[in-house]
Amino acid sequence: MSQQPTSPSQPGSDQPRPVIQPQPGIMEIALYEAGAATLSGRSDVLKLSSNENPFGASDKTREAVARAAHSMHRYPPTDHLRLRTAIAEAHGLDRDRIICGVGSDEIIHFLCQAYAGPGCEVLFTEHGFLMYRISALAAGATPVAAPERERTTDIDALIAAATDKTRLIFVANPNNPTGTMVTEDELARLAHAVPQALLVIDGAYAEYVSPDFDGGAGLVERLPNVVMTRTFSKIYGLGGLRVGWAYAAREIIDVLNRIRGPFNLSSLALEGAEAAVRDHAHLDHSRSENARLRDWLAAALAERGVPSDPSFANFILARFEDAATAAACDAMLRGEGIIVRLVGGYGLPDCLRITIGDEASCRRVAHVIGQFMAGRAAVAT
Repeated sequence: MSQQPTSPSQPGSDQPRPVIQPQPGIMEIALYEAGAATLSGRSDVLKLSSNENPFGASDKTREAVARAAHSMHRYPPTDHLRLRTAIAEAHGLDRDRIICGVGSDEIIHFLCQAYAGPGCEVLFTEHGFLMYRISALAAGATPVAAPERERTTDIDALIAAATDKTRLIFVANPNNPTGTMVTEDELARLAHAVPQALLVIDGAYAEYVSPDFDGGAGLVERLPNVVMTRTFSKIYGLGGLRVGWAYAAREIIDVLNRIRGPFNLSSLALEGAEAAVRDHAHLDHSRSENARLRDWLAAALAERGVPSDPSFANFILARFEDAATAAACDAMLRGEGIIVRLVGGYGLPDCLRITIGDEASCRRVAHVIGQFMAGRAAVAT
């Protein structure tokens, strides 16, 4: 009996198979590199690379998560009503205009998925958060970076870069990784100048600015094309639970909820975030200690010949004379068990972003960088 030929679609076929391609733009996305957390051979690592709260989550938050663990076999609520209510009460907002996500990253992704796509442009600043470009490309849109002015958002440059294809403009305020800010009036001017686009004010570090800073909520109330995003990952110390939220017009929230997964937040995350936003004492302590130690560290490094711009976040951007010097300082810090963040990927190869830790951590960083700069000065002479 003669053997039947093997079909190209059958296993064992040596015929070429078609390569299934992803959507355009996907392969342009470089894999995100998070801040390093470990160093080979060291157990005393000081991690200052991810802008985490050195005081962690509050006791009330940990207790709430522990209680929630007893019922984690149950599905979480899909409407996030209790968390939205707690956020609204804490900030004086309308709970029906709030959406919650897996960190503010997920909400950034929702916005690009819902309002951008092939033929559209997503605009941000040259040193802006890397997720803006990633989420734009994932949606098939074209990412566009506008220049900054001395590491600060340049509103005129953003207006000049906008076109009739611009659908989203992302501005982090304070910005990551620079720590700098622009005023509410400047952001309002941008929103008025590009009415066909949504202006997304990324307030991941808003709580660090001052107790009365609203992070852009007032602009959302006044202007229909403004969205504010926030996160529980920074001052609330919940980076491991991944909770974020946004405030916008009801029509925008309705759109985003249509693409949000119904169970995107776990019960533990919901309970932890609700407890965190209600714990005002921990928030106030974290803010005041961060401001005190941020000012101290910036001054200490400046005395050692390492300047930084005034920061309104929980980190400073230390500037060196060139990329090689920044890399050499980073290597010395690592040798002493300290991890900070090289930010060449943000277009700042001559800088190190240093998270504000507790007092002992800040003094340790200042001491090592002081030794580094003294060593370079000795070699130069």
